[in-house]
Amino acid sequence: MASQAPPHVGPDGRGLFDRILSFVAALRGAGVNATQSEAIDAFRVVQHVDLADRPVVREALGAVLVTSQADRRTFDELFDLWFPIRLGGGDGHALDADLVDDEGEVDHDAFVEALVDALMDGDEAALRRMARQAVDAFGRVEGRNGQPSWFSYRVRRNLDPRTLMDTLLSARDATDDSPMAQRLLRDEYESRLRDFQAEVDAEVRRRAAERQGVEDVARRTVRPAIEDVDFFRMSAAEAAELRTQIQPLARKLASRTQVKRTRGRDGRLDVRRTVRRSLSTGGVPFDPAFRPRRPHKPELFVITDVSGSVASFARFTLMLVHALQEQFAKVRSFAFIDNLDEVTRLFDGRDFDEAIRRLTSEADLVWLDGHSDYGRALEVFHREHARDVTAKSTVLVLGDARNNYRASSSWVVKDLAHRARKVYWLNPEARTYWGTGDSITREYEPWVDEMVEVRNLGQLADFIQELT
Repeated sequence: MASQAPPHVGPDGRGLFDRILSFVAALRGAGVNATQSEAIDAFRVVQHVDLADRPVVREALGAVLVTSQADRRTFDELFDLWFPIRLGGGDGHALDADLVDDEGEVDHDAFVEALVDALMDGDEAALRRMARQAVDAFGRVEGRNGQPSWFSYRVRRNLDPRTLMDTLLSARDATDDSPMAQRLLRDEYESRLRDFQAEVDAEVRRRAAERQGVEDVARRTVRPAIEDVDFFRMSAAEAAELRTQIQPLARKLASRTQVKRTRGRDGRLDVRRTVRRSLSTGGVPFDPAFRPRRPHKPELFVITDVSGSVASFARFTLMLVHALQEQFAKVRSFAFIDNLDEVTRLFDGRDFDEAIRRLTSEADLVWLDGHSDYGRALEVFHREHARDVTAKSTVLVLGDARNNYRASSSWVVKDLAHRARKVYWLNPEARTYWGTGDSITREYEPWVDEMVEVRNLGQLADFIQELT
């Protein structure tokens, strides 16, 4: 298909070849599993699309390079850097004449009025143009060397989303609409405001990439895939997105576990049945018989610190474990801060968010001052529940083992290791910090089968798959 190449592609197409190669390398650097064969597919697919149609190029490359929906956000952010909608521009001369006052300054009221009109109309092209002009008008900062920089936060400060939403609703005057219609209208405006802000962010990144290079900007601004986000550093929006990943991940792990258990399901050789079958072949055991293999489903005891420092890690671990509950013979959960309480009952339903909320309000977790006390919590568990731990049990301890310089009671972990089939400790803190300050990992580590660093959902999923 003949087409006019975009401005960053030379007439011989070589520029596109190099750019795709660099783009695939950036995807790999950001954690996207873009293989060599998929890179070859990317070279092939662009030969069959109109290179001047940027959305089509985006979807064509996405179809061959993105194999997981979780990687789509990373792909889109990198695509905007490697295949910008335009090159150059953005030095203050792109504003429409009716957005500038008599002194040549930006007329803020006129700009807001024009933006509200574009948001009400839902015109995507107009919103993209307004985003570029917003960066020109409000996002620019002059550097000491005379070179300008642009910042998204300055645009948000001048075009506050909440103020824009109030203006939109007032202009629409939906007071006569039903509550459902008003809710749908608000949702639509919120979606358009998010799209506008995304265009602003993309424009800021594009300009930074032109000045500093796409590789440098990508390293600093492109967020990792959601399953690679550190539990300790995630934003509220990332935590909400991560919650949506729990159930799909649980289904995937459950199906893999089922395959693992059914593969090679024959157990030991059944000598008696083999000899009986061999009578029909003159005593030659052509058709050996095996006893059916009984897959092991572990009983799971989860003991988790839910104090503020590790609350996010504990929340997602409990959600994933209970989403996979059918993969275990039995799951019992215990939470603690400086006192321990069994919270299994809270996970009887399917609303995990509600279970976590009830955990913090109903469970008896504080005994003295509300600071983590692993020693006391382990002693309470041993006194009240150790007798239930058997050779069929797997004990899973979750926490950073930062004990506020209190006694460790590591003898409890040693005793549980003798009682249980396996004892694992999942630690959300980087391994390099273990044993520093008030961390007492070194006192527990000798008695567990493995202490594992688990800082994100991907590492947690890898461990749970091995556990099941």
